[in-house]
Amino acid sequence: MHDYHAEVHWTRGDQAFTDNRYSRRHDWHFDGGATVTGSSSPHSVRLPYSDPSAVDPEEAFVAALASCHMLWFLGLAAKAGWVVDDYRDAAVGVMAPNAQGQMAVTVVTLHPAVRYGGERRPDAAEQARLHHEAHASCYIANSVKSEVRCEPVTPS
Repeated sequence: MHDYHAEVHWTRGDQAFTDNRYSRRHDWHFDGGATVTGSSSPHSVRLPYSDPSAVDPEEAFVAALASCHMLWFLGLAAKAGWVVDDYRDAAVGVMAPNAQGQMAVTVVTLHPAVRYGGERRPDAAEQARLHHEAHASCYIANSVKSEVRCEPVTPS
């Protein structure tokens, strides 16, 4: 069992707030020291209150799924003796009403394009097997149905 940590921080500054005209731009801080600028999607909150140059949660969700799949695929390919020179994925997430009528990322489609090096290349069946095993092993794909808890901290 492992714990993973991320801190999300937003501050109002001199914005009025109650008129709903405030910036949604914020920071994500990760335990390794990386900071990523986050924001709501301009599809959800109009400009200028969203920052289109920042990463929105929906994009991060799609990227996390694609990244997890890639990392598993690379490990499985290496273990099988295949040399991967390049891996790209133009993953797409679709926002639509779910079965309960709530807006959700209902489908994420990965489009991995793998370029192999070395003297031998896997055939289509072997590539499909590697992708299937990577998908079945991906922690994020296996977590999509995870319980999400909210335990507010009251400032002292």
